[in-house]
Amino acid sequence: MKKSLPRLDSKFIVIAISVLLLLYFIVFPLLVLIYDSLFIDGVLDISNYKDVYGKAVNWKALTNTIQLSLIVMVASVIVTFPIAWLVGRTDLPGKSKFRTILVASYMIPPYVGAIAWVQLLNPSVGYLNDIFKFIFGLQQAPFNIYTMGGLAWVLTLFYSPFAFITISRAMEKMDPTLEEAARISGSSPLKTLWDVTLPLMMPSIVAGGLLVFIAAASCFGIPAIVGMPGNIEVMTTRIVTFVYMGDAKGIRDATALAVSMMIIANGLLFFMSWMLSHKDYTTISGKSTRPNMVELGKWKWPAFGVVAGYAFVAVILPLSSIVMTSFLVSMSKGIAWNNFGFDAWIPVVTSSQYLESIWRSVVYGVIAACIGTILALFVAYLSVKTKISGRSLPDLLVVLGGATPSIVIALALIITFSGNYGLNLYSTMWILIVSYLVKYMTMSVRTIAASLSQVHISLEEAALNSGASWLRTCKDVIMPLVAPSIVAGWFLIFMPSFYELTMSNLLYGADTKTIGVLLYELQTYADTQNASVLSVIILIIVLAGNLILNKVTKGKVSI
Repeated sequence: MKKSLPRLDSKFIVIAISVLLLLYFIVFPLLVLIYDSLFIDGVLDISNYKDVYGKAVNWKALTNTIQLSLIVMVASVIVTFPIAWLVGRTDLPGKSKFRTILVASYMIPPYVGAIAWVQLLNPSVGYLNDIFKFIFGLQQAPFNIYTMGGLAWVLTLFYSPFAFITISRAMEKMDPTLEEAARISGSSPLKTLWDVTLPLMMPSIVAGGLLVFIAAASCFGIPAIVGMPGNIEVMTTRIVTFVYMGDAKGIRDATALAVSMMIIANGLLFFMSWMLSHKDYTTISGKSTRPNMVELGKWKWPAFGVVAGYAFVAVILPLSSIVMTSFLVSMSKGIAWNNFGFDAWIPVVTSSQYLESIWRSVVYGVIAACIGTILALFVAYLSVKTKISGRSLPDLLVVLGGATPSIVIALALIITFSGNYGLNLYSTMWILIVSYLVKYMTMSVRTIAASLSQVHISLEEAALNSGASWLRTCKDVIMPLVAPSIVAGWFLIFMPSFYELTMSNLLYGADTKTIGVLLYELQTYADTQNASVLSVIILIIVLAGNLILNKVTKGKVSI
């Protein structure tokens, strides 16, 4: 009698394929990057590290990166902690609207924010500089965006939402018992904030600060637009410079800097995870109680003015600059009623070059989001719903990709998938899509995993006991229950993929230029008005996506 072969479990097949894909497209390229930075023809050779760090310009780029990231981290925490407290824990008027406005800067692509502040504080034609010169009768512009201070200013404004979101969410969930005890004992609201709230919030403050540090250190768009015209180089701009050399020496020097960045970024992230997992800061009690709101009294309206002022400077002012510039007929005529029109919009909305780039970005974002959401669903299911040995590995691999700076991912993919290891994806849309998946799947996995954890195991067991296969159980039982989170996960991949710049700038080909790359080129060549029009189009699409996401998730998830 012939023995039948054992039937393979569909769950095992799906999980195995997911793990193999993650290993191949995340771990393998990073290992290749490290190997190529250390070995030549199989022989250990670190001469490129000596060459790179033997040059003053590269050391200056490294010190600039660390210095700027530290300044931005500290400034972001100092600014966002009191604002998070005012918005989350006090009777501040209009605080829900302030929350929406403050988080909105998280939705704005950083390079768009950089373009806006160049328009405002350009020493030659900046709007704000012109206003101050007119009011105070100044001969020279009082501000120059092309400085370390200007670079730190823009980085702080557009990465402080990382700290604000982290701190405010933890603050709203904090157990109010200790604060109430302090107040009963006679402590003032300010003293309670300093002696009780601040120590309890320290893990979230540190986490938010480190996220800001990593984001600022990994940023390319803002330093390229604001820093490079002022001859201020950072690690990301130096890596791009080396890659643009186009020779083996340039690529090898770029790998040395990229590996250094990867070690710093991932090291900090995993240190943060370790620190939070080994410290006991009880801020959430498990009680279904809401923290008491602090009454500001006579300080209510002064506090309102402070928060409103920050919201205006951080969000409303730069967005207004972008929108206004897009409707100027001529930059040379300045701001006047007879200088507004749609003249700058017509070539953008009628040009095949612009429309094709917009369409490509949408298509690439959709493909990345669809593939990434499917993978994220399986990774989240594996980590939450199974007890398989090593179930946390795929989640760890996804986090590794998300924590790695975009510039490092791009370089690793160039080296790995340019035909050197069999597969040649360079200059195709697929290398762009892979880069988006590697970088942006993390939030999708987290969102879906949080929803899956709320689905009771008995529902799945009932379906399986009724004879349904695992795949059918996923389709008919689990997916309908977590559908809002799946949609949210889709948008969390699509939106940053749509406007991505750093990786796209290194990976695009003649037929794969994206909207982010096109916008960067327009700004580089001083085509300010068309750059503003394209920026407005990006903002409209991002805001529309966020509104849909808010509607689907009932405000629980936003970009």
